[in-house]
Amino acid sequence: QVQLIESGGGLVQTGGSMRLSCTASGRTFDSRTLAWFRQAPGTEREFVAASGWIRDDSEYANSVKGRFTISRDNAQNMVYLEMNTLKPDDTAVYYCAARRGGINVFPNYYDVWGQGTQVTVSS
Repeated sequence: QVQLIESGGGLVQTGGSMRLSCTASGRTFDSRTLAWFRQAPGTEREFVAASGWIRDDSEYANSVKGRFTISRDNAQNMVYLEMNTLKPDDTAVYYCAARRGGINVFPNYYDVWGQGTQVTVSS
């Protein structure tokens, strides 16, 4: 069973940058789509970005497109989320998730989750 652990969250000012990391223990990332979701207080968990395994593709939410970049290192069992030009609306707990199969933007299709890391963007 894959276990995911996120790191790299914290406090940043508007316009700043931050990189989140997610590492896996147990089994590897092989054959798994890796994604980042986020959840702000009182809201549903929402899709941020995903890196596919089948076609080596990626997908982003419109709200982060052009500002965030997802990347993965399968040899090191790591996935990253580089976040630039951060806005207060990006404040949330960010979760790393994994699933077998292709990219999906709905959290219910992911069966492995990390514990989350808080990102706070001050105005």
